[in-house]
Amino acid sequence: MNAVAKPGIGAFHPASLPLATFGLSLATFMQVLDLTIANVSLPTIAGNLGASQDQSVWVITSFTVANAIALPLTGFLARTFGEVKTFVWATVMFTLCSLLCGLSESLGMLVFFRAVQGAMAGPMYPLTQSLLVSIYPPAKRGMALAILGMVTVVAPIAGPVLGGWITGNYSWEWIFFINVPIGIFAAMVVASQLRGRPEDIDKPRIDWVGLITLILGVGSLQILLDKGNQLDWFHSNTIVVLAIVATISLAVFLIWELTDREPIVNLRLFRHRNFAAGTLVLVLAFAVFFSIGLLVPLWLQNTVNYTPVWAGLATAPIGVIPVLLTFWVGKYGTRMDLRWLASFAFVVMGLTCFMRAVFTTQVDFYHVAIAQLLQGLGVALFFMPVLTILLSDLSGREVADGSGTATFLRSLGGSFAASITTYLWTRGGVVNHANLVEHINPYNSQVRDSIAASGGDLQQYAAGMNQVITQQATQISFNHLFSAMGVIFIALVAVVWLAKPPFIGRSRAPGGGH
Repeated sequence: MNAVAKPGIGAFHPASLPLATFGLSLATFMQVLDLTIANVSLPTIAGNLGASQDQSVWVITSFTVANAIALPLTGFLARTFGEVKTFVWATVMFTLCSLLCGLSESLGMLVFFRAVQGAMAGPMYPLTQSLLVSIYPPAKRGMALAILGMVTVVAPIAGPVLGGWITGNYSWEWIFFINVPIGIFAAMVVASQLRGRPEDIDKPRIDWVGLITLILGVGSLQILLDKGNQLDWFHSNTIVVLAIVATISLAVFLIWELTDREPIVNLRLFRHRNFAAGTLVLVLAFAVFFSIGLLVPLWLQNTVNYTPVWAGLATAPIGVIPVLLTFWVGKYGTRMDLRWLASFAFVVMGLTCFMRAVFTTQVDFYHVAIAQLLQGLGVALFFMPVLTILLSDLSGREVADGSGTATFLRSLGGSFAASITTYLWTRGGVVNHANLVEHINPYNSQVRDSIAASGGDLQQYAAGMNQVITQQATQISFNHLFSAMGVIFIALVAVVWLAKPPFIGRSRAPGGGH
């Protein structure tokens, strides 16, 4: 391996730190926003492109799968081309793919360009984190990570609201076209502000075995989870084949990456206690958080009969407190034991889950919004401590590798949890429906009285009763899921204490020291 050492990365300062931070954050906000902005537009996209509702879901899954697969390549790409160059070109290509998505005339074209867009988005978040850490002095890195945490929280919340508004007032193509000026501006700002930043460039070989088994394993598993419920899980030959491919590929991937000299994913980072504990907490907490972000809008629309716009407005308060507390957490959060801060965050998020666990179909807008607002307090105090903990015992270019690996696992956790949560909610509704209808029969005196009161029309009574039972069955399933998610958050309090201080000042800028 030929290495070109360029020391002094830690001493580099952009011409304008606020402008460099804004450019990096804006590009990341754009790509995180695209994870959710198309969700509420799927029915319109399907209608305009002549596709079914099931087919239109690939607009989301193609992006997610490609994004997750590309994330572990971050360290390899950064070592080969440099962090700044990789970030700028990824932003430019993401922007170009956004333009091509908006110009697509068929679902096949749109899905293809969404997949490429997802792949280009892969390195953007971890490199944003790595670059922010490198340009901020050690004492202010908590502030940088807090800003990035706010972007990560606010962007997915803004996505459905913005997507619904754009689709309703203009057309679905504009949810992609708006990325073009944003992406060009962000790429220009980062390129100009970080020009001349020293890079530690290597010429590593390509880990083809790791790359191929990663693509096969993760791709097969994600498709299995996305399509499993629709295809009746393992009663389908397609699901069985996907499961076999995923199992074999991921087993080979794990063995190869742990023994290869230059792995595409540096799994050896898990030898660091804080990285292992922090990544486990990040993956589990984000998986539940991502599930909540998916389940609440679906519940509001399908069970409580909210419109997409009102569902977006009811969920939006989750972003209020993170915005208000970002600078406070960044400035003062590192002065206390970060485990206590994360523990408090998990308790708050657990309590909001228990609040939702007692909701009924008659719950009003105020109580839904209050639960979201309070959860925002937990989210505001969650990301910065956990990100700081998992990076705290890494040094040099391990920071970029660690950021990519942790973000990869976090994204997979969110994707897998979303599929599993949706299945459990649907399955729970079916089981609850069957249990509730056991007592609905013509021999029940109350049923006979209700039929008589409705004019004796059995079909009309049955249709109305089935609608009520279905609504209550899905509500019960919703409540059970949130009880379980509340328990998971409380359990994470114990997990976060597996990490050991100190958490500040041990990690170094990727690619160099200071």
